Amino acid sequence: MDPIGLRAARIVTEVLSPAVVVVVLLLSVSWQATDYDVAATLGWALLLAVFYGVLPMAFLVLGARRGRWDGHWVRDREHRTLPLVMCLVSALAGMAVMLLGDAPGALVALAWAMIGTLVACLVITRWWKVSVHASVAGGAAALVTLLCGPWMLLLVPLVALVCWSRVVVRDHTVAQVVAGALLGPVVGGAVFLALQ
Repeated sequence: MDPIGLRAARIVTEVLSPAVVVVVLLLSVSWQATDYDVAATLGWALLLAVFYGVLPMAFLVLGARRGRWDGHWVRDREHRTLPLVMCLVSALAGMAVMLLGDAPGALVALAWAMIGTLVACLVITRWWKVSVHASVAGGAAALVTLLCGPWMLLLVPLVALVCWSRVVVRDHTVAQVVAGALLGPVVGGAVFLALQ
């Protein structure tokens, strides 16, 4: 890969990372779930962004800086279990806050969908390395499409871009990103639909 393509792939990997996609997803679902109330949207989205984006990312970065794994995206499959478990613990803590705070139903369904997808990634990771980037991107595109309508399928090229970037930076194979891109919509979409 030429240096410009590799640089572009690295930028895409960061700009469309799971933490960023989750925060944007939370904002969009909160906006709709709170009947377009700006204060409620920002309140729920920011609160949940802490548990579903900020804390998991902080844990990944801190672990990488301490040398516990090989970078903030944890390329080595054998080292992914602890980070994924910690992401799950953070997500479950966020779910507790949502339930105690009587969060809107669509947000609760979204959170369970993300938790379900995370559990599926955790189980698969015991034997094989699936792309969490692709899983989150695919799941987010599917959930926004379910909420807003088929015109949101226009997000699919962004999912493909995420998959491309993960292969180009050599963090995943084509099979791993395809599996992730399908896992997010299938597991996350099924959980979301079951709770709506």
